[in-house]
Amino acid sequence: MTYVTLGGVTVGICILVATLVQWWPGSKTLRNDPLRQAGGLLPFLMAWTYGVLVTLGVGGLIGWFADTTLWITNWLGDVALIWGVGGQSGQRSSGAGYIPLTQTGGGIVLILTVAVIVAVKKSSRYGRGLKMGAWCGICLGTSAGVAGLAAVPIAQAANWLGDTVYGAVA
Repeated sequence: MTYVTLGGVTVGICILVATLVQWWPGSKTLRNDPLRQAGGLLPFLMAWTYGVLVTLGVGGLIGWFADTTLWITNWLGDVALIWGVGGQSGQRSSGAGYIPLTQTGGGIVLILTVAVIVAVKKSSRYGRGLKMGAWCGICLGTSAGVAGLAAVPIAQAANWLGDTVYGAVA
């Protein structure tokens, strides 16, 4: 498992901030129609949840892709911190521990991978939000902050869903 560094968390927060700034409809519009406006963030949030799940010990090709994405993002973020503001590289920003996915939780991640790939390919309107959400989730999923704390209930939900779905089929 690749651990997130301060640079990786910085890139993840930058993705989140950029998404929120692009989404912001204005306070008047948000007050007049809050559900519809908040629904515009739903593809990003769903993909963010998927990104968190793939960082929680998923192996194989999906795990390799998530680890490689996190490794490259850590490197890019560390370079930006060093050359941009004079920071130090490699400072780990991971939480103390994480809830690994069970075998059936891994099955749910595989099903979600197919759904995300098809959604990105099919949707020209939400494809970018889905990609950015997954990238943001990969960056922030194992961080020591609030986003990292969200990984625990997300992993528990995936494990529960996997046990329920595969338990009902078997």
